[in-house]
Amino acid sequence: MADVHKKGKLSWWQLSFIGIGCIIGTGFFLGSSIAIEKAGPAVLLAYLIAGIGTYIVFRSLAAMTANHPEKGSFRTYAKQAFGPWAGFSNGWVYWSSEMLIMGSQLTALAIFAQFWFEKIPLWGLACVFAVLGLLVIWLGVKQVERMENIFGLIKISAIIMFILIAILAMTGNIGGGEPKAMTSPLSSFSDGKGAGLWIALLYAFYAFGGIEVMGLMANELKDPKDAPKSGTMMLIVLTSVYVAAFYFVLKLTSWKSISTEESPFLTALTEYSLPWVPHVFNSVLIIAGFSTMVASLYAVTTMLMALSEEGDAPELFAEKEEGKVSKPAFLLTILVVILSIILAVLLPNRIFEYVTTAAGLMLLYNWAFILLSYKKLMVKGKKGTILVMIGISLIIVAVTGTWIDSMTRIGFFVSLAFLVLIGFATWVKQKKTPHSGA
Repeated sequence: MADVHKKGKLSWWQLSFIGIGCIIGTGFFLGSSIAIEKAGPAVLLAYLIAGIGTYIVFRSLAAMTANHPEKGSFRTYAKQAFGPWAGFSNGWVYWSSEMLIMGSQLTALAIFAQFWFEKIPLWGLACVFAVLGLLVIWLGVKQVERMENIFGLIKISAIIMFILIAILAMTGNIGGGEPKAMTSPLSSFSDGKGAGLWIALLYAFYAFGGIEVMGLMANELKDPKDAPKSGTMMLIVLTSVYVAAFYFVLKLTSWKSISTEESPFLTALTEYSLPWVPHVFNSVLIIAGFSTMVASLYAVTTMLMALSEEGDAPELFAEKEEGKVSKPAFLLTILVVILSIILAVLLPNRIFEYVTTAAGLMLLYNWAFILLSYKKLMVKGKKGTILVMIGISLIIVAVTGTWIDSMTRIGFFVSLAFLVLIGFATWVKQKKTPHSGA
């Protein structure tokens, strides 16, 4: 434990900033279009509720980290709480979620690029970004890690730039359009969009995906006990920025014009006479999206290596040379990327919605386990139990929201297929090691 404290170099506010950089990605810049499409103005409530739910999950993870820092973070805590089967299944659920997230980000990048290259199919643009991302993983992972702060700054700058442009447009200082009248979020319930809030909650949660990374990085804090403070600040800032950004999107354009074929921010900006701004903003979206896609590629590869080293994946995937990805793990990541591109060919119209829905659900399954592990390992009083129950209830609401829409239901069944497969693999592993739970 002392060694962990000596290695830590980050202050709590630095981890907050890194967290913001890790979390803001295509789930916010493009995934939010699904949330707006489903919920209308009630999307503001969806992101506020998701921010509260995310805070409960992070608070639980941070409390475990502060009490007992572990390299494996949530996966190790699940193992300590429920036994080896929980560590095994959690690792593979997380690997699957990152794999789906990577596919979602790859598709989102291709959609962003189609803003300029309309005639090139999604799968063709996805191939370009996939090759570039894999090249970075193979040649320069450490360089990408060093640049994460810069990428985080770019993402925050993009949102601030949008908010400033929106204010200038609304006050008549730039652009030639008129800001649209925005109805109250509560009015969505009277016009039949109340169920849309239920569906949108999953995508709001998805925009906060990445708090697990903060749990893994909490070991780098000068004092791991500062983890709750860093997460609280990060989530207050992030929730405020998200709600403000969507408020201005809904002020600048009708929510009915939002489509998953384009970032809602670009839709809002292109209605005004600002010839260069949409192009600059799209460039920033691609840079930001590419950084999170590379991070997901890295997570898919390194998680597989970590599972191998702990006996939860075939031995051939283990790290062979320190600081470098193993060739078998890298080859499997390439195969996953190829499958994502094949999906883009077979399902070009709805691929982003299907993959994003499944990715968001897999992420929430992991979060539910974080809460259950916290309940088992640390919660003693009624207050902690109530908080965990609220967090799990919000996750259940977000998951069940996918059942009531034909499009999101497909994503639910995809996530269910992954769970069944991982459950079967967990059962087989337990049968082979009958004394592992002792």
